[in-house]
Amino acid sequence: MDLPRPTALLELLKPITWFPPMWAFGCGVASSPAPLSGHAGILLVGVLLTGPLVCATSQVVNDWYDRDVDAVNEPRRPIPSGRIPGTWGFWLGILWTLLSLLVAQGLGRWGLAATTLGLVLAWLYSAPPVRLKQNGWWGNTACGLCYEGLPWITGAALVSASGHPSMPAVTVALLYSAGAHGIMTLNDFKSLEGDRLHGVRSLPVQLGTHWAARCACLVMALPQLAVIALLAHWQREQHALAVALLLASQLVLMAQWLRHPRALAPWYQGTGVTLYVLGMLVTAFALSSLPIAGNLP
Repeated sequence: MDLPRPTALLELLKPITWFPPMWAFGCGVASSPAPLSGHAGILLVGVLLTGPLVCATSQVVNDWYDRDVDAVNEPRRPIPSGRIPGTWGFWLGILWTLLSLLVAQGLGRWGLAATTLGLVLAWLYSAPPVRLKQNGWWGNTACGLCYEGLPWITGAALVSASGHPSMPAVTVALLYSAGAHGIMTLNDFKSLEGDRLHGVRSLPVQLGTHWAARCACLVMALPQLAVIALLAHWQREQHALAVALLLASQLVLMAQWLRHPRALAPWYQGTGVTLYVLGMLVTAFALSSLPIAGNLP
């Protein structure tokens, strides 16, 4: 029986995709007023869980069920190219799911519950008959929640003295999740032909490239405006100004991206999305300085 090569397995796990949930988990931990020194173990296990385990699971499952689409869009990927042979892709998805659940037990009920929800959404996103990714509105919502909101809320809960996240942390986490819906649209421009051929109704397929890009810009910008308003309301004016400047810079970059949405989508991912996630960290620091978490003006 052919075995997958370690290099092909690493490529299948897609380490470059682990950053968003690991960053969001770190923001959740940073948003707590609790000192980080007492929670280094939680941070380490949480980062391991959100990136190399849960996120990697989602990538394996997605590539297994997308193998026919990838044969058109990206035939050099590990599964369609045969470097992950036979049904190894499916069984690796099962193995990584079980490993994730095993490690999650070390983070208590919040960690286990969040991991279970994330894994369920990962399978529902890719696997039939549900296959949320068949419709860009539902699929991007699931991805945004798993990549940003769920890790942030979990990180905030695990280090909270009360054992649950504050309402400000939940609110901003959900707002950044909503904005991530637009970030997920950026990933769909590269697979337009294969998606059309196999009936995947991504937003570029449904709306066309120009309208999908405009929609993504709006979806990314509006939640950040809400975050800025909340920070100002919570009397964190300097943090609000910093996020506003980051958003203004994104708007300038968006204007450039909209000229050639498909060609410049990777460029905007490396520029505008970087500013977006920096705003998340600024917001986390603002929450950590609130006098009494959850008891705000």
